[in-house]
Amino acid sequence: MKITDLHDIEYNPFYKTYIGMIPKDRTLLEGFEKGAEEVVAFFKDIPEEKLNYAYAEDKWSVKDVFQHIIDTERVFQYRCFCIARHDKTLLPGYDENAYALPAQASAKSIDALLEEFSAVRQSFIVLLKSLSVADLQQEGNANNSPITARAAAFIVLGHALWHMDVIKNRYLQ
Repeated sequence: MKITDLHDIEYNPFYKTYIGMIPKDRTLLEGFEKGAEEVVAFFKDIPEEKLNYAYAEDKWSVKDVFQHIIDTERVFQYRCFCIARHDKTLLPGYDENAYALPAQASAKSIDALLEEFSAVRQSFIVLLKSLSVADLQQEGNANNSPITARAAAFIVLGHALWHMDVIKNRYLQ
């Protein structure tokens, strides 16, 4: 299954930017596996002095952004899981700003964040391997919008790529 198999009606238009970041030739599982390597390499290469840097007073630090990527992956994995299991429960929204402060990313080492990301990503990979194409095509509702299980998974991939691009352009210049 590739991103080109996904239809616009499978997700809220808000996520189109993230979906557009995903290489067209990658399968979903390949995107998760290669993406994990890319995310880990990206954050390992950031100089120590930049990890707690924020480019403006009201913006997150690099560590905060990384924690946000991890938290978002957890939320969307849960969405993917519920929807793939044919659960028709309306899934709640996700206020990333409410999660940021209690996460205390600045108190974590980069190694701890890398370990956390790797564990969450590996868990998502194992979930995806357990799902059939039909499971991934199941539709549910998250944050009052229709979404398929596969769209929830693809969004995670694009979300990480989008934030790495923001870090490159706004934090590491």
